[in-house]
Amino acid sequence: MNISDSESRVMEALWREHPLTSSELVERVAAPEGWSPKTVRTLLDRLVRKSAVERERLGRLYCYRPLLDRNTWIREKAGHLVDKHFGGRLAPLVAAFADSESLSDADRDEILRLLEKMQ
Repeated sequence: MNISDSESRVMEALWREHPLTSSELVERVAAPEGWSPKTVRTLLDRLVRKSAVERERLGRLYCYRPLLDRNTWIREKAGHLVDKHFGGRLAPLVAAFADSESLSDADRDEILRLLEKMQ
């Protein structure tokens, strides 16, 4: 599912806590991002149209909850990154991180554990 960077900020708020009203989402997202309340509501409408979020009317309020699972979305984004920039190969991506020294010892150990578990 194609979720923009701005939409992903709203999704992150919903993944942390749901259901939330549009006012609660505005409180959690608008100020930290420097957005107007209208921007947050527009992003919510887009996410509802994309079926990433469901909207339920409770009295006079709308409550929102994620339909898109965060782990599923992350796997899709990671797969797109690998396909687009590394020809579908994961090894060059890992090598790029290893060469940039941004890979911590803890990250390296975790990757090694994951690889050992796969064998």
